[in-house]
Amino acid sequence: MGSYELRFKASVAKELRRLPRRDVQRIWQRIEQLGEDPRPPGAVKLSTSELYRIRQGRYRIVYEIIDRQLVIVVVRVGHRGTVYRPR
Repeated sequence: MGSYELRFKASVAKELRRLPRRDVQRIWQRIEQLGEDPRPPGAVKLSTSELYRIRQGRYRIVYEIIDRQLVIVVVRVGHRGTVYRPR
């Protein structure tokens, strides 16, 4: 299996700017690891859609895997209490 290309929704940058820098560094490392293993231990498929989520401390990274194109699209990043709420 090859490396996956990482893509981001435009809103993810805005979400990351709101978080503490220390936490953003850890979240970013976790996102980079998805390029090598899009379904790491602890990844959970969300029941309401074709999205997955992984934990990084108090935060959740919600993403979509497009296996045919070897692409991962990061959809949302946020605090565990608010990341699943509709915008």
